[in-house]
Amino acid sequence: MKLLCISLGCDKNLVDSEMMLGLLSKDGFTFTDDETEADVIVVNTCCFIGDAKEESVNTILEMAEYRKAGPCKALIVTGCMAQRYKEEITTEIPEVDAVIGTTSYDEIAKVLREVLAGQEHIQCFHDLSALPQVEAERMVTTGGHYAFLKIAEGCDKRCTYCIIPYLRGPYRSVPMERLVAEAESLAEKGVKELILVAQETTLYGLDLYGKKSLPQLLRRLCRVSGIQWIRIQYCYPEEITDELIETIREEEKICHYLDIPIQHASDRILKRMNRRTNKAQLKEMIAKLRREIPDIALRTTLISGFPGETQEDHEELLEFVDEMEFSRLGVFAYSAEEDTPAASFPDQVPQELKEERRDEIMELQQDIAFEACESMVGRVLEVMIEGKVADENAYVGRTYMDAPNVDGLIFVNTGLELMSGDFVRVKVTGALEYDLIGEVYDESAE
Repeated sequence: MKLLCISLGCDKNLVDSEMMLGLLSKDGFTFTDDETEADVIVVNTCCFIGDAKEESVNTILEMAEYRKAGPCKALIVTGCMAQRYKEEITTEIPEVDAVIGTTSYDEIAKVLREVLAGQEHIQCFHDLSALPQVEAERMVTTGGHYAFLKIAEGCDKRCTYCIIPYLRGPYRSVPMERLVAEAESLAEKGVKELILVAQETTLYGLDLYGKKSLPQLLRRLCRVSGIQWIRIQYCYPEEITDELIETIREEEKICHYLDIPIQHASDRILKRMNRRTNKAQLKEMIAKLRREIPDIALRTTLISGFPGETQEDHEELLEFVDEMEFSRLGVFAYSAEEDTPAASFPDQVPQELKEERRDEIMELQQDIAFEACESMVGRVLEVMIEGKVADENAYVGRTYMDAPNVDGLIFVNTGLELMSGDFVRVKVTGALEYDLIGEVYDESAE
């Protein structure tokens, strides 16, 4: 039977999708990307913010049409929206045959067999403190040369705007031995870059080993043969230790890149968000990272229009962005999520103003990013090739400063035949708004 899996939302959700695909492959399913020929459709949903929720609903409704008329014999909804709205999905969209929660996706094959045997409207939900156990080989969908490694599940921070702890449960680290074995398996399949993800990577191991153990995990992953780059995402600034900084600096395979979601810079707003840092601490940590690792690329995410945000708060954030000159930056307009404390705060900011403030921050960052790109001209960088530009003697790739799908690219001019996943040294010859242009570096020509 042919199965279509649609994975929505974040890269952590994508790992869950890849785990399910591995289980379903083991169970004898083949796969298609064409909904018109799928016997089974699985939609792995997201509902982190309003836009993600809308995308998930629309996708489920669109796939429900194939369940009504077409070869589709089973429509399964998994992930965060399934966890949060299982009753509504079952009631409002009768074409959905089963809903599976965030901690029970390891039951996907069993549930699917039950649906195909005639059972209707199955709900499969485990305790949110559980950690799914997947014995099958994960199916990598990112092209083969990079893969996400989810090192923990859930979160204990309980920021006032965030629904994740209610959908994913408390923080649970994946045992180190399991992660190293998964990394070795990925490397054997040709993966060259591991991207470590979790709701928060910096707390890894605290629950299992009694201390923050990300440095120990990183050093073990660096020993895995075949892995050339290791990238760390979602590091909360208050949890970054000197040991972690030292490990990043000393281990050659670890990219000098850190994703630090800070959300705001106004102390008043940070406190309302229930964040654990203030502006002075953020500045201190950023200065320390740049002092200890001078070429580090720092990415962050911000929220505009949080309840109670005044024009003064917004201008303070703009000033902070201008001063810090982050290498990479993204901004979300605040989305009020039901059941979170911030959704009931009385001083909500109008949607139009939230979006105006978001756009103003991004315009400022665009100028910062362009200046940063221009400053790279003349430098020689190691580049991972992602693919070829159609009808041109050029390839597209990424530097250590660029995570896939969220950061910039470098366009590499060369007459050489290159493959996705190849590493080449490239001299930067030009700059675009967020991207670079370069050519394969010829040392003999210097």
